[in-house]
Order: sequence, then C-alpha cells, then structure tokens
Amino acid sequence: MSNPPPIPAASPSYTLAEFVQSTAQQDKGHGLFEKETERLLEVNLNGRINTKMGSMVAYHGQIKFTREKMMDQGMGNLLKKAISGEGMSITYADGQGKLYLADAGKKVSIINLQNESIFINGNDVLAFEPTLTHKISMMKRVAAMVSGGLFNVHLSGSGMVALTTHYEPVTLKVEPGKPVFTDPNATVAWSGNLMPELKKDISLRTFIGRASGESFQMCFQGEGFVVIQPYEEVAFQPQG
Repeated sequence: MSNPPPIPAASPSYTLAEFVQSTAQQDKGHGLFEKETERLLEVNLNGRINTKMGSMVAYHGQIKFTREKMMDQGMGNLLKKAISGEGMSITYADGQGKLYLADAGKKVSIINLQNESIFINGNDVLAFEPTLTHKISMMKRVAAMVSGGLFNVHLSGSGMVALTTHYEPVTLKVEPGKPVFTDPNATVAWSGNLMPELKKDISLRTFIGRASGESFQMCFQGEGFVVIQPYEEVAFQPQG
C-alpha cells in the first residue's frame, strides 16, 4: 500500500513587528560593496561610485546623482559615439551615505579586480569603482541578430565591480584548442584577454525554427573564461 502524499507546509506568516525585524537592513561590515540580499547591493558610499542608470532603489545620507557626460570618456570615444550611436548610460553617485542598487530582481555578484581586466555585457553591469578604467564598445555584427547590437564594458585596473545575472551564473574555462561557443544573449562576461568572434550557424537556425535571420554564436578561443547565465536576455538598449 502506497504512502499518502506529504501535506505541504503552511506558508509562514509574520506579525508586523516580526516582518520588520526579519527584513531589516543589516550592516555586514564587508566594506564598500555588500550584498544586502542576493538581489540587492548596498554601497557604503564615501566619495564617488559609478552605477547603471536607473538602478538606484533607495538611499540615505547626502548623495548627489549626475549622468556621465559624453566627454567623460575622452574625445576618441566621443567621436566614436557620435558616428556609431554607441553608448551606455552611467550615473555618478557622489557623497556619503548608504546606497541601494538593483536591476530587475537579478542576482548580484561582486568581483574585486586586482590589476586585472574583464569584459561585461552592458546589460549586466550594476556598479563599479571609479578606480577602474571603463570603455564601452559594441559588437556591430551581432546587430543583424538583435536590435541595437551587443554593448560591452571593458573594465581594467584595481577595484570592485558588481554584475547581475538572471539566476545562478556559470563560468566556463576556455583552453587552447578547445573553443567555447555561447549564445550572445546568455553571455554575461569574459576575461579581458579574450576577443570573441561571431559565427553564423544556419543549420542551428533551421533546427530551432527561427525565420528572422541566421543564428549567431560567440566563439571564444585561447585561454581564459566566459560567464553565462541560464537565460536569454534582451540586448541592452542605450538610453537617450
């Protein structure tokens, strides 16, 4: 005789005081960047931090927000942006206080670069220290597949960066002679020494039944890593 199915546990309920206590902000003492929750970044601000525009959800203290100007990345990038329309909106947060950042409920990861470099999809950069040099570029050939192309941020130097992913990120090793192929919309980041190529795959397009154009893949060769997420994210759209 089979056992009866288990009875689901009742959902927990709280008094108002218990809810406030259980969800209260906590100081973990981790420094400039802290994960208040898996999906909320706390910045213990004392100076300046660069943030993704629209990512601020709360703050207290004396903090001023200003948008990055076109000239802030230098004349070369200004001319490049004027010709190609490339760009990603960054907001400077200046002052002292606690700043809370989030992006559509995505999971937050914090990386401390130590004289290193990394490429991150423009959709997935949440915040980074101004000690890091940043350069925004676009893989133009992928514009044939996704509206607006694929914007990347190249961060280099020493400092912290917070990136976001839909669900848990997975890092794949790239080894000589063993290229790694990824879906551009599921690709989050890769090591700064890798320069991916874009590859068309008509047979894959036929298999999955897409009729809007060839299927594109990113091909990583050499030695390094690539970070993916189990989600195909809509390509970053620069804000005007």
